[in-house]
Amino acid sequence: MNISKFITSITLCFFVAFAGSAVTLPSIPTWYALLNKPFFSPPNWVFGPVWTVLYFLMGISLYLIWNKSVKIKIFLIQLALNFLWSLVFFWLHQPLLALITIFMLWISIYLTIKSFYRISKLAAYLLIPYILWVSFALLLNLFIVVLN
Repeated sequence: MNISKFITSITLCFFVAFAGSAVTLPSIPTWYALLNKPFFSPPNWVFGPVWTVLYFLMGISLYLIWNKSVKIKIFLIQLALNFLWSLVFFWLHQPLLALITIFMLWISIYLTIKSFYRISKLAAYLLIPYILWVSFALLLNLFIVVLN
């Protein structure tokens, strides 16, 4: 095990998590609270723990691939899109543009899983909860666009 690469992988994912939180949290009690949300929208407190687990799994997945000296460009693209969605939705208050962004994010996660699967099945499987959660978030984003 390469401890340095492992720590870097986890840290990179949590850096994006913290950056996303920085642009998200100010809008939760204000702008987001005023939006019409679908009945299946979870309470706000659910998002933090879910995303914490997902970012940790993403970091492990990245490490498993990076440790095999495989290019990680697609992973970095999805990570950037992950942050971009938070920026567009919560900071810019643009749910429709965020819907387009999260769709692109979903595609990039799918391509990441597909790419990782060829090298490490475990790395790919660790991203399954992530794509499932983003699928749910995409649906939630769609309903917010429709309801508002």
